[in-house]
Amino acid sequence: MDRKDWPLFEIFIRPKNGLSHKHVGSLHAADARMALDNARDVYTRRGEGVSIWAVPASSIAASDPTDKASLFDPADDKIYRHPTFYDIPADVKNI
Repeated sequence: MDRKDWPLFEIFIRPKNGLSHKHVGSLHAADARMALDNARDVYTRRGEGVSIWAVPASSIAASDPTDKASLFDPADDKIYRHPTFYDIPADVKNI
């Protein structure tokens, strides 16, 4: 496979245990192992992160922003889904 034909991978890093992975960027690689190695070199140079996800961009299904009304508006009438009804204890972190 020629280098220009390498698939695109989306890279996610978890900064520390208990937190969710965050998208940090994209890179091209010949396979998943190479994507993980390159992501480590590019996105965690200062030792930040405890976990890396390399996801083929072709495997990601995304909604179209024009579909916002049909996807998200129905949730507006379910106020119990919003966290405004819960008291969060002071000792709970990362919420």
